[in-house]
Amino acid sequence: MDIVLKLLLVIFAIGVIVVVLLQQGKSAGLSGAISGGAEHLFGKTKARGLELVLQRVTVGLAAGFMILAILVAVFE
Repeated sequence: MDIVLKLLLVIFAIGVIVVVLLQQGKSAGLSGAISGGAEHLFGKTKARGLELVLQRVTVGLAAGFMILAILVAVFE
């Protein structure tokens, strides 16, 4: 059971890394970092197509990674 959980944890970790690297940056530079955060916070930018799919996959993989990390720590 322990080996299976650790193997799944590694798979999820690699999946999160790959999906995050596939996503495009919202904006570049210091001004983009300040205004990009505000636009994201207030919902002015809407993700469509591949961006939306990558965003949802990232959330799912990150949640699975956190749950598996907790399970591995509990069963260790």
